[in-house]
Amino acid sequence: MAVQEARRGSGSDKGAYEVAHGGGCTCGDCPHGAREGHRRAVAAFLLRRDEFAAGQGLPAAVAHSASASRQWVSEELTQSAELVAERGRAEGEAWLAGLGRRTAAVVWAGVVLLLLGQSLTAIGAGWTAARTAGLAAALVVAGALTAASWFHRTRGGALAPVIGEDNRLSTSRAVAAAWVLFVAYAVLVLVGQLAVASGHGRRDALISGLELARGAGAVTVLAVVCGIAVLVRRVVGLRVLGQRLQKVRADRPRAADLLTDDAGRGTFADIQYVVISTVALVFAAVRLARRPEQLPDLPWGLAVVVLVSAATYLAGKYAEGGRPVILSVVRAREAGDLDAPVRTGDDIEIRGAGFVPPGAQRADRLSRMVVRIGAVNVHVPLVPVTGGFSNPTDDRLTVPVPADVEPGRVDVQVITSAGVETNRYAIDVTD
Repeated sequence: MAVQEARRGSGSDKGAYEVAHGGGCTCGDCPHGAREGHRRAVAAFLLRRDEFAAGQGLPAAVAHSASASRQWVSEELTQSAELVAERGRAEGEAWLAGLGRRTAAVVWAGVVLLLLGQSLTAIGAGWTAARTAGLAAALVVAGALTAASWFHRTRGGALAPVIGEDNRLSTSRAVAAAWVLFVAYAVLVLVGQLAVASGHGRRDALISGLELARGAGAVTVLAVVCGIAVLVRRVVGLRVLGQRLQKVRADRPRAADLLTDDAGRGTFADIQYVVISTVALVFAAVRLARRPEQLPDLPWGLAVVVLVSAATYLAGKYAEGGRPVILSVVRAREAGDLDAPVRTGDDIEIRGAGFVPPGAQRADRLSRMVVRIGAVNVHVPLVPVTGGFSNPTDDRLTVPVPADVEPGRVDVQVITSAGVETNRYAIDVTD
């Protein structure tokens, strides 16, 4: 569909449209701004990639040479990919700027739903001080989140604290933030009831509801999930600095980030942590609704389940990733070629693992890969095929040996788009 969109349209109307809304439009509510510009850039890139994959669009000056045409195609696709990346970043910034308003609207919609729910359940049972305290606590929390949305209006609104340094939603921070908000709401409910309580016995009962014995399970879970959020940030940071984990920045956060890895694949550790934490939160919310005069008494059995889930999530963070590695380097041979040693001008095939970091499958990220052959840095050429690229891939890539490489024994090393270097692999280059 994107390729068809790039083919579609012609004439003066189309030209005027492109000038006004080609992606640089900054109108406040313009539907053809950053998002439209990114969509059109992607469509144009896909069209160009598939044309090159079919052998079309090559200038006559390079069509006679396979290496020259490959280099020309790679440069053209790299420039087009950079435009797509620029449009993608602009769309991400525009999306984040509008997210603050959307999060505030969702928060206040939740307050309205709470009011409707309390009004419906109060039919027959009557309105109580606990219902008033619950509604007042919701208003306080919603007001605080709205203020946070305003202060962080260009960084995702109220979601800014749970967006990681890689511009993705952090699972550990989201779970911890949910528990913090819930416990704060529960305490505010007790404070509201205490403020309107008239008898000494009632006030003493509400104060005793804050005792640790009443909410030990919930407090323990709160402490653990907050500790996990801090520890995971430290672990990820150290592993990235130690080149044991590859991280690339996303254009914008997505809800799916809570359940997937950087490549968009669902991960067991994240999914089970979110699911079990959500179940425990729902249980605690029901307990608070039933007994609003005390902190939710989360059973120790359920609390231990959450702790086991948190430990599994932390172990998954320690186990994920790994440094890219070169396993072998061989001379690339096409059908009909004679067997021979590696010479300058030949193509070499580097086999290994981890050359493409998770989330770096886009062309602009692939074009940043570099192979260091001796003292010469060689950019990995993009080789298009229908629907993607045959070079580079996660387990192998092909590059030419430039004439600047001195004959003899030289080291080969891959630098990924995340800036992580592989091990050095020695090869012999002959005259």
